[in-house]
Amino acid sequence: MSKITSKYQVSIPKALADRLGVRPGDEVEWSVAGDEFRVRPAHAAKPLSVEERLKRFDETTKRVAAYQKGRRLKGSRDWTREDLYYDRGRNR
Repeated sequence: MSKITSKYQVSIPKALADRLGVRPGDEVEWSVAGDEFRVRPAHAAKPLSVEERLKRFDETTKRVAAYQKGRRLKGSRDWTREDLYYDRGRNR
């Protein structure tokens, strides 16, 4: 809990400052969301647009697929569903 001083100053609790990596002399950004104040470090990343988030998601999906494709060893882990659940036509 913090109080606003007569100069409209507010102290940030140490636990929160440590968690966000804020130190004395750092700048913070204030914003209003409904009836709440929001404060974040000025060095924090700005929220990404929907287009940028989708672009990054697609890039990551391609990287993961390429990584997984490269890690497959022929004959060692190319199992099928049938290989796992059936043995020569009989249910395991």
